[in-house]
Amino acid sequence: MTIILITLGFSAALAFILGLALGWFKEKFKVERDPRVDAVRDALPSVNCGACGYPGCDGYAEAVVKGETSVTKCAPGGSSVAEALATLMGVNASSEDTVAVLLCQGTKDKAPVKGEYVGVKTCRAAKLSAGGTKLCAWGCLGYGDCTTVCQFDALHMEDDGLPHVDYATCTGCGLCVQECAQQILALVSRSRKGSVVVCSNHAVVKATVMKTCKVGCIKCEACVRACPESCITMINGIPVTDYAKCTSCGMCVQKCPTKCYKLIETDITGAETVKAPIEEPVTA
Repeated sequence: MTIILITLGFSAALAFILGLALGWFKEKFKVERDPRVDAVRDALPSVNCGACGYPGCDGYAEAVVKGETSVTKCAPGGSSVAEALATLMGVNASSEDTVAVLLCQGTKDKAPVKGEYVGVKTCRAAKLSAGGTKLCAWGCLGYGDCTTVCQFDALHMEDDGLPHVDYATCTGCGLCVQECAQQILALVSRSRKGSVVVCSNHAVVKATVMKTCKVGCIKCEACVRACPESCITMINGIPVTDYAKCTSCGMCVQKCPTKCYKLIETDITGAETVKAPIEEPVTA
């Protein structure tokens, strides 16, 4: 019994001494935490989406305070959070709200498939194992990988086989853009006006395009000729708009025979009234 009591006493004394030692070392070698980290963290939306490139809001807050990154990296928070962080850090903020845009309109009835796919039902698996499931090698594969990573319920697969963006809830975080196996989701500024081609088919032969997608860009360059500002250029088989010159007149939208040209502010984000009448697409 005496041995037991001595052992207990010795253990308690040792634990007490070690506790004091640990407390002393903690105070002696502690790293002071910058109070701005907590202030920045409190200003963030706490979604921990990782779109900023850091492990959650805590990691981003520390990087901002250390000056390792910009105050504009929080896509879910947008310009309001960027301004709040800029005020805390005493810097200027230059941020714009963005949304995701699908550069494809190859629905089930417009873009035929190569055959029945029996593999893992994800876009990435279909691309790796079968080189895609549609005749169009550049179009949306339709398995919704982008919708699974969206943390804001802003992407939904519809019956037409394409993911549709809810622009009321899209934060422009970019996770869907990173996840897209076809790389046909792009971030576009909410304030941008002008035209964009909702097609990623780089085939340069009209017959090839029409065989793989009835609403694909057939490279006729009618948009290039119709543009009064000469701001459209064919690059790698896709018409590209120079937004510094584009006046959003809508002539390219009118002249496009397959109607793959859209005005961002009317046909995509729906912010304004359409300026030009839209004709039915050519299906032959």
